Amino acid sequence: MITPDGARLVREHTVYSCVMGSRAFGLATAGSDTDRRGVFLAPTPLFWGFTKPPSHVEGPAEEQFSWELERFCELALRANPNVLECLHSPLVERIDATGRELVALRSAFLSRRAHETFVRYALGQRRKLEADVRVHGAPRWKHAMHLLRLLSSCRDLLRTGELRIDVGDAREGLLAVKRGEVPWSEVERRMTRLAEENDEAADRSPLPQEPDRERVEDFLVRARRASAADGLQGTAGTPSRA
Repeated sequence: MITPDGARLVREHTVYSCVMGSRAFGLATAGSDTDRRGVFLAPTPLFWGFTKPPSHVEGPAEEQFSWELERFCELALRANPNVLECLHSPLVERIDATGRELVALRSAFLSRRAHETFVRYALGQRRKLEADVRVHGAPRWKHAMHLLRLLSSCRDLLRTGELRIDVGDAREGLLAVKRGEVPWSEVERRMTRLAEENDEAADRSPLPQEPDRERVEDFLVRARRASAADGLQGTAGTPSRA
C-alpha cells in the first residue's frame, strides 16, 4: 500500500517556512524556544488514491509544525490567528516561487472576520487564565502576556488594515507582565479595554467584510495543476511504500 510520508513531504515539498512565537513577536528572551511553522504542497498525484496526504504534520524537527497548502488557505480564509500571523512573520527561513505567491496573497486573506476569530480566541484564553487564578492564585503570566499582544495586534489590524506581529515599543511592558510584575487586576483591566477597542475598530475598519476567496482559490488550483504536470513528467516526489 502507498502511504504519504509526512516528514518527507515537509522536507521535500515545503514552499514556505518561518519562525514564529516570541522570536517573531519581538518578545524573545535568553530561554525562548524557536517555533517553526511552514506550508508544504503535497504532490497532486497523492490525492488520486484512497489514502490522502496529511493536512498537517508535526515535526520532523522539534517545535516544528506544517500545514498542507489547501488546509493552510482554508484556515487563513477563516481568519485563524495562528495561520494569519504565520504569513506575516519577519523571520522567513525558506521560500520558493509558490511560497512567494502565497505571501503576496496576504491581503486577500484579511477581512473583518479577524474581529470575531481573534477576540473569540482571546476570550477563551482569558477564561483559562481566570480559572488559573481561582485554582492557583495566579495566572500563567506568559499566556497573559501573549493574550494582551494578540488583542493589541488585532485592534491595530482592524484600525489600519495591516497585520503587524512585532510588538515594537510595547516589548518591555509585555515582558513585565510575563515576569508577573503587573497585578492581575491591571492585566484584566487592559484585556477588557483592548476588547472594547477591538469592537470599536471593527465598526470603522478599512478591511472588507469577507476575504477574497476567489483569488485564493485561483492560486490553489494553479499550484495543484503545476504539481500534477510535474508528476506526469516524473519530476515530482513520490510517496514512500509501507
